[in-house]
Amino acid sequence: LRAALANITGWVDREAARTRLLASGVVHEILPGMVYSFAVFTKQFCEILMEEVQNFHATGLPARRPNSMNNYGVILNEIGLEPLMFAIQDEVIQPLSAVLFPKEGSELESHHAFTVRYKGGEDTHLDVHTDDSDVTFNVNIFGDYEGCPLVFCGIVGAPDHRHFHTAYTHRLGVAVMHSGRHRHGAEDITRGERVNLIIWSYSYNFRQSAASRKKHKREKGPPDLRCLSYTHDRDFGRFKEYPIGKRKKFFGQGWCPKRGSEYDGFIPEVPDKPKAWARGDL
Repeated sequence: LRAALANITGWVDREAARTRLLASGVVHEILPGMVYSFAVFTKQFCEILMEEVQNFHATGLPARRPNSMNNYGVILNEIGLEPLMFAIQDEVIQPLSAVLFPKEGSELESHHAFTVRYKGGEDTHLDVHTDDSDVTFNVNIFGDYEGCPLVFCGIVGAPDHRHFHTAYTHRLGVAVMHSGRHRHGAEDITRGERVNLIIWSYSYNFRQSAASRKKHKREKGPPDLRCLSYTHDRDFGRFKEYPIGKRKKFFGQGWCPKRGSEYDGFIPEVPDKPKAWARGDL
């Protein structure tokens, strides 16, 4: 990876740099132009990083949830690892993002870095969602497990954003990188435990640009079952049963698809409120 990055450093022609990077065989396209994977950490590095995380947990100190959806993990910048996370962003994520995601990834200046853990009795899956990031870097650092593939659907707002594209199986030390706007989720783990390091990178300039504004096009058809979200989708209950313990919290609370961008024949799981009622005008 280091040699491949050196070969594209300073290239002005981003498309030529991308072509050369992919031709190196170091970076692989999981979904053309959208999702990429590459080996980044050695087994020894993964073990050292896991040891740091385990040492923190052993202290018994309180830890905030890593994000709004995962319940198990730790925010790495809060346990003394911020310099390391910035180094990974500067030396790996930034040069790759500038070539693979030139719109949102050319100027990354901040991040949110954390671990997530999946195992029986804890978080066994992660509902389909998009990330609060411009570019997401996700690498497995511990795992003796079965199941829990990472499912990729479409880009939020696109006609196929709730249609299945591929499933990715994590490997130790191998990263997957994608736009934060890419709808994805982790399916159920069936045995063992998986721990991943995730770094959400942000670009202030991209977020201030017109290109960052989300546009929602009409869906081209009903969603694929693997791309349904009980957290976000207004029609989830029309297609699937809610997971145990989720119906009470999420039934009737979805926002996706945006009103006006539904596929032909769309029926929400609960009737939409009239617009005036939804605004509180009545």
